[in-house]
Amino acid sequence: MFRISLLAIMLLAGCSSTPVGRAPEMTPIAATDDRNAMVTYSLPQTVDRAPRFPGATASLWTGDRGSLLGDRRAMQRGDILTVVIEIDDEAEISNSSERGRQASQQMAVPNLLGIPQRLDPKLPDGANLANAVGVNSSSSSSGDGSVRRNEKLTLRVAATIMDVLPNGVLAIQGQQEVRVNFELRELLVSGFVRPADITRQNEISYDKIASARVSYGGRGQITDMQQPRYGQQAIEAILPF
Repeated sequence: MFRISLLAIMLLAGCSSTPVGRAPEMTPIAATDDRNAMVTYSLPQTVDRAPRFPGATASLWTGDRGSLLGDRRAMQRGDILTVVIEIDDEAEISNSSERGRQASQQMAVPNLLGIPQRLDPKLPDGANLANAVGVNSSSSSSGDGSVRRNEKLTLRVAATIMDVLPNGVLAIQGQQEVRVNFELRELLVSGFVRPADITRQNEISYDKIASARVSYGGRGQITDMQQPRYGQQAIEAILPF
């Protein structure tokens, strides 16, 4: 019995994303896609590097990236740029609808070639054709709905150029992990940017990223406490009411 109880405790502990008694593990840097983009080269590009005038290679005024006035912005695979995330969105939607309907219909046959007078004596007591059919109906419906959202997020994260698309657009991806005690905060960002939108400070705001994907969350003991247990989630998914 003791072994069965111990096995059950170990299985339940394995269902948790946080190891018992240990802090959550951070993702190894050597296994990230960012590092793969830095250690591999993109397709070679043909560039005319011949000096335009004698001594140009030793000048401080050339347009090369390594020169004093060169463009230091990220532009090729493996380069790093800073993504500035400043989200301050607020939306409020309110809808109200109301509908009503009422109808009344009656049909009487007091005189029709004397037929009602002949049929009335044969009908059950209290029944006659003076008021043959009477129908009343009414319906009403009303509905109210409102949505209110307020989100504010300010972050900065370094992203790596993963690929340069044929049209010159840059595919970027960045991830950041910060662990404090037994809680690990994760920040992921990815998308597509135009080289022209990158500032001279080698930064780009999130609203200029196409197909932007921003994920901000974490894992650890606090996050586990805020989530319902797996058994409770399974029961809620199965129960039809």
